[in-house]
Amino acid sequence: MAKHNISIVQKENPVLRQVAKIVPVHEIESKKIQKILADMKIALDSQKDGVAIAAPQIGESLRIFLVSGKVFDMQDGIYDENGKPTNKDLVCINPVISKLSREKKEMEEGCLSVRYLYGKTVRSTKATITAYDENGKKYTRGGSGLLAQVFQHETDHLDGILFIDKAKDVVDMPPEE
Repeated sequence: MAKHNISIVQKENPVLRQVAKIVPVHEIESKKIQKILADMKIALDSQKDGVAIAAPQIGESLRIFLVSGKVFDMQDGIYDENGKPTNKDLVCINPVISKLSREKKEMEEGCLSVRYLYGKTVRSTKATITAYDENGKKYTRGGSGLLAQVFQHETDHLDGILFIDKAKDVVDMPPEE
């Protein structure tokens, strides 16, 4: 099957401002949801700098996000920019942040739907989510640093919030030609 390009919607798109709908658990293994997961993976893999993506970013207003295996590789200290990630992507369906650390830190942030704008947001340094995986199995996962930041950024997407709503010192840094 040829990999077609899935376009990532940009900040002007109203889908990014909607509160995404909960996925009925019995539908997680349906063809429709599995196709959305596959499309999200294609879209995420097409972005060299992408570490996660939420369903609204491909135009689907559903409470789903994917965290790239790259994030876990970086945490394990085995990240290879040209290689395939060794860790698999983390699928988060109907994620709920169950715990945030009191400790917060200013972090650099960007977004595939707010292309080439980067800014500083204040995020909790640790976060725990409860979500369902691609097989409809419920799990809880904690993370710190980049993973905690990703959990918060992606959950914001599902609530119609973009990082630029919270960020300061936003700068436009298009890639060098």
